[in-house]
Amino acid sequence: MNADGEIFHENADRTTSETVAGFLAAIAIFVSLVGLAWHPIRLIVPSLAIALVASGMGRGKGRLQFAAVLISAVCLFFGFTIAVALSKPLW
Repeated sequence: MNADGEIFHENADRTTSETVAGFLAAIAIFVSLVGLAWHPIRLIVPSLAIALVASGMGRGKGRLQFAAVLISAVCLFFGFTIAVALSKPLW
């Protein structure tokens, strides 16, 4: 129940694979953001692969999976940029 007194029901047709895809997408986002500060290739490239696997597992409107792929790609670009600008190792 929300503040307006409306009752929301859980979507009962979610499958286990969609739930796992959501967890994988969340992990990919976290690892990508950590990769900005520490070894971009070592962390962001595998997290991008995990995000792509998560987007393939989910069906329909996978907004979290889509966000994970976009965030990982943006973090890859900025991770390379930060590492080159600050002369930090990529690997």
